Amino acid sequence: MADLETILRNNTYPGRGIMIGRSADGEKAVTAYFIMGRSANSRNRVFVTEGEGIRTQAFDPSKMEDPSLIIYAPVRVLGNKTIVTNGDQTDTIYEGLDRQSTFEQSLRSRKFEPDGPNYTPRISGVMHVEGGRYNYALSILKTDGGDPDSCLRYTFAYENPAAGRGRFISTYVGDGNPLPSFAGEPTALELPADLTDSIDVCTARIWDALNEDNKVSLFVRFINIADGTYETRIVNKNK
Repeated sequence: MADLETILRNNTYPGRGIMIGRSADGEKAVTAYFIMGRSANSRNRVFVTEGEGIRTQAFDPSKMEDPSLIIYAPVRVLGNKTIVTNGDQTDTIYEGLDRQSTFEQSLRSRKFEPDGPNYTPRISGVMHVEGGRYNYALSILKTDGGDPDSCLRYTFAYENPAAGRGRFISTYVGDGNPLPSFAGEPTALELPADLTDSIDVCTARIWDALNEDNKVSLFVRFINIADGTYETRIVNKNK
């Protein structure tokens, strides 16, 4: 089991990242989503609440250069399902699930982002909390070695996840040119009590672990598995 804070401290630019898991006491479904940026356009963003989810928004609209790929709803809720992604595929998944398609089927119409030479992977997660039970899944759509004509599609499903355990996936494994995409299965994490007993502590520690120069915004949500109620925290570097 890896430690999320150590992973983040040792990577100056993971890009966007999704963590999903279960609190150490077993009572809460836990998720965190962060965005980072190297360009002024990417850094000119904040998370704002929209319905039961969130949306990215320009911090200074006058400085927004290109809204494509950076303005989207990272989090949406459909009934007992919470969707978390790094792009507008949130809407694709939402619409697919609403039509009774599966998470994997919903993403068949999408692929990595058209931002060569990086071809940023699309990373997505869905959490299902119902009747005191909890499961989740993660997905990554990426190029095959940087080939824009070939898309690799991976879906990882976690049924009845163990208490104090989670998974982490990010768009990149580090800085570079082009940026190296995440590879392999989502990283298995230990989520100890001192991290997951309090949403405020969890939020503060994840935010502190992100690279100071590149971090932009962080979303954290704890969902009570027993009844589906939840708490949310948002942190924006731009204030």
